[in-house]
This record gives sequence, structure tokens and C-alpha cells, in this order.
Amino acid sequence: MKPIQVLFALTVTALAPIVWGSTYIVTTELLPSNIPLTAALLRALPAGMVLVLITRTKPQGQWWGKLAILGLLNIGFFFYCLFFAATHLPGGMAALVMAISPILVITLNFLLNKSPLSLNQGLASVLGVVGIALLVLNNQAALDLSGVVMGLLGAFSMALGMVLTKRWNRPTDMNLLGFTGWQLLFGGLMLLPVSLWFEGLPRSLSLNNMVGYAYLTIVGSMIAYSLWFRGLEKLPTVTVSFLGLLSSVSAVALGYFILGESLTIMQFVGAMTIFVSIVLASTASKPRPIVKADKTALEPRLT
Repeated sequence: MKPIQVLFALTVTALAPIVWGSTYIVTTELLPSNIPLTAALLRALPAGMVLVLITRTKPQGQWWGKLAILGLLNIGFFFYCLFFAATHLPGGMAALVMAISPILVITLNFLLNKSPLSLNQGLASVLGVVGIALLVLNNQAALDLSGVVMGLLGAFSMALGMVLTKRWNRPTDMNLLGFTGWQLLFGGLMLLPVSLWFEGLPRSLSLNNMVGYAYLTIVGSMIAYSLWFRGLEKLPTVTVSFLGLLSSVSAVALGYFILGESLTIMQFVGAMTIFVSIVLASTASKPRPIVKADKTALEPRLT
């Protein structure tokens, strides 16, 4: 792609994690408390059903299994781990643990796709983790082993899901909305029994609750995940994984502008460090120019 096309793709893809960063403020200000799995379920399942019904497409052959796997990794299991870690880890520790996802993407890309490693990628990984730490970590943070383990599993699930999404691409007869919808549908169906078992359905919903769930379903899932998977098609997987760090930047910024939360110099430095890591990651590997064969050298000479 041309530089302007790459910049456009980066900007559009970055909208997804920026939107996901608003999940915290929507959850705390609009949703019922203490039912995070229900929020994850209602964020995924209705969005998947709507997109599947709108697109009227269905997987063929082996794609039933592939989309089920992607739905598990990108949506179902990832959501469960994310909310579990956020519940059992104080402050921004969940975000810090999940920040290793780009490092896992780099490693899985190397192991599964034989993608070369680069110094820029390593430096970007370190800066990304440091930036998240400066942005969200507080002095009172304590470690809960179960929360850390589930956070790490969630990061691995997200990383493997991204790598497999890029590796498998999507069915040629299925558009992007259908591809997104089936993953959300499979992921939501996997969350359904877990959510019902541990939390059940909310007994009543206020207008604010319905607005919050509608926002997570339409904006946070249908639109954001479509942009995310579009970015995975057009950009290197590693670059997209670093864009995911913007969700923490978005959450802190929204807390500052909407909730009036304080913003320290260290948090500002952390946000800038994350932007630097994204720039490094996006320039870590450039495609090699295609050298066209000299046809004249292959033509038989007349003697």
C-alpha cells in the first residue's frame, strides 16, 4: 500500500481500541454492577446475531470449525479472561498484564508464520509495556495469582486469535460484516452458559442500562470489531496488536475529560511512550520489493 493508504488504515483500525477504551466508563456509569459476564455476553451475542441476519451468509465446509475457533479466541474466552482479570486485579494491573499481547503476537508470528524478528519490534514491546505501566499502575496495586494467570491466558488468546485470523484470512464468499458477525455469534454462544451459571440475567434494566448495553453491542462490537478485523486484513499483525494498547490511553483520557479524574505527568509520559511504541512497530518490517524477472533473459536466443 502507498504511505497515505497505510496511514488511513492505521487511523481507521485505531478507532477500534479507542472505542474499547470507553468500555470502562460505560460499565461504571451506565451498567448494573457486579455482573461483568452478562455485560460480555450482551456485548457479543446480540451483535453477532444482528450481523449474521443482516449479511445472510453462513460458513462453508471447514470454515464452521475455523470461525468457531476464532470466535472462542477473539471473543468468548478472551472476554471471560478479561473480565475475570479486571475483577480480581486492582487498579490497572489487568491492563498491564494484557499489555504483553503484542510480545505474544511477535512470538507466535515467528513460530507459526516464520516472520522475521527485528530490533524495532523488541524495543517497541518494551516501550509498550513500560507505557502501560506508567499509564495505569498505582502504588497500592497488589497481585492476585488467579487474576494474573487469567490475564495472561486472555493475552495469549487474543494474540493467537489475531495470528490465526491473519493466517486464515476470511472466506472468499463472506464479507467483512459476516466474518465479524459469525465470530461474535460463536463467542457469545460460548459465553452464554457461563454467564447464566455464574450471574444469571439481570432482573430489571433501567433506561441507562439499556443505553449502555446498546452502545457496547452496536459501537463496541458491531462497528469496532469490523474495523479491527479490517485492519488485520490490511496491516501487519504486529502493528495491529500494538494499536490495541490505545484502549488504555482512551480509558485514561475519557476518565480525565468526562469523570474529572486526575491526570499525572507520569500518565502523560506513559501515553506518549505507547505512541512511540506504535510508530516503532509500524516501521519494524517493511515488505520487500518484488523483483520482476527479466523476461529477455529467459527467451531462447536465435543463433
